[in-house]
Amino acid sequence: RQQPPSSDSSHKRMLLFERSWAQLSVLCFTSWVAASAGASPAPNGGLAFAATGGMHSARPMNLGLRQGVSRAGGSSVGKVLMNSQSVDKRAERRRIVSNPNFNRNFLGKDTKEEVEGMMVEEFTSDLVKELIDQSYTIERDDVTIKLAQSYGFCWGVERAVAMAYEARSFYKEDTIHITNEIIHNPGVNKRLKDMNINFINPDKSGVKDFSVVGEGDVVVLPAFGASLEEMQLLDEKGVRIVDTTCPWVSKVWNAVDMHKKKDMTSIIHGKYGHEESIATASFAETYLIVKDMEEAEYVAKYILEGGSKEEFMKKFKNAHSEGFDPEKDLKKVGIANQTTMFKDETAAIAKLFERTMLKKFGPETLNDNFLALDTICDATQERQDAIIELIEDKSIDFVLVVGGWDSSNTGHLLEICHLNGVEGYHVDMADRINADGSIEHRKIDGTIEVTKDFLPKGKVNIGLTSGASTPDAYMQDAIERIVMLKKLEKA
Repeated sequence: RQQPPSSDSSHKRMLLFERSWAQLSVLCFTSWVAASAGASPAPNGGLAFAATGGMHSARPMNLGLRQGVSRAGGSSVGKVLMNSQSVDKRAERRRIVSNPNFNRNFLGKDTKEEVEGMMVEEFTSDLVKELIDQSYTIERDDVTIKLAQSYGFCWGVERAVAMAYEARSFYKEDTIHITNEIIHNPGVNKRLKDMNINFINPDKSGVKDFSVVGEGDVVVLPAFGASLEEMQLLDEKGVRIVDTTCPWVSKVWNAVDMHKKKDMTSIIHGKYGHEESIATASFAETYLIVKDMEEAEYVAKYILEGGSKEEFMKKFKNAHSEGFDPEKDLKKVGIANQTTMFKDETAAIAKLFERTMLKKFGPETLNDNFLALDTICDATQERQDAIIELIEDKSIDFVLVVGGWDSSNTGHLLEICHLNGVEGYHVDMADRINADGSIEHRKIDGTIEVTKDFLPKGKVNIGLTSGASTPDAYMQDAIERIVMLKKLEKA
């Protein structure tokens, strides 16, 4: 299995930019991936995302020449309304990225060095460095902090943020847009907005307006990637692209391209409203998105026993390709995943479908009916393994999980705590820890709750970790607030 750069290991890192910049660009040239059918831009030069409401739906809408992505419950789903002309997806993406205006690497030596200094200053942490030096455990007053041995910024996220910073430094006078949040971290995204980078986020009706993008502007594609439909539109507009897509995400796109070559339906383990799943689905030919084992088991049962097609389609509204038919499109399946999903569940879902196809079609044709490639991101896996190891320490009173509330990989760290009966508090920013001793935190169901007096009296042992899109400095800010509360308690 392809490994991430060794410097991505939290065991070895001292500062973010002790890593080799050359190493940061090695995976930029991963295999080109699938892309979907051509599409015409909206009449106003924008890309239309239309809202549908409901659960998982993939109903086409009559938008005339408008090109869009169906949305449900406020979340994009990767169901694309395209014109009737089909193109070879892999070839189309090759064509777009071969444009001299399409950049997948750092832009210049001077700007790279400038960005290196900025990120070290803004994102590194003396506290985290001390934790590493002291075998991941330190004590401050009555607070013992125990850091998970893999945490925080992954290689792909660090690369994406650095490239976005460098784009602003390199194109000093140009208008710069980004097609979504660069990563799921409010502090980092605010920093980019402060740099006068325009975010093209969907509005309340689910529409992303690209009419603000002019010819010659600079457009950054985020770490999650962008759908081919967006890439086509931007290519037509003649913009300069800075593509920060994580190469691990591209690896998943390679998998769905392999599924297409074998006439398989891509079963994507992911959240249909997540930007990465939207992009992956746009590169697949025929797909179905399942969010968890429960949905996977429903599909497996349908393969083996049949059932109500109407009920099936209603259950997976917005989570399948246009024209999807469960009666004919589930005879050959390939497994792919959103890279930030819970890795054990992805592996279990793959095994479930392997057993299902074996039982349905027999061992002789299994290789023709089923394919599972390893597309689990190593950084995601390492952070999940580390939190499991951390909570084996029964002295820990609770785990503080730091990372964006909309970050899938961070949410799974909290989920692991919950599944193992360990209290966990997920905060996106340090200021969720309040001077009155309360904490505003995200629960595993996504709701936000305020817990009063969350710190035990007296000495407290805190487990600490952060999601792959969280700078080390943000963990330090959060811990410093907790230590201050303890000092006030003794005052």
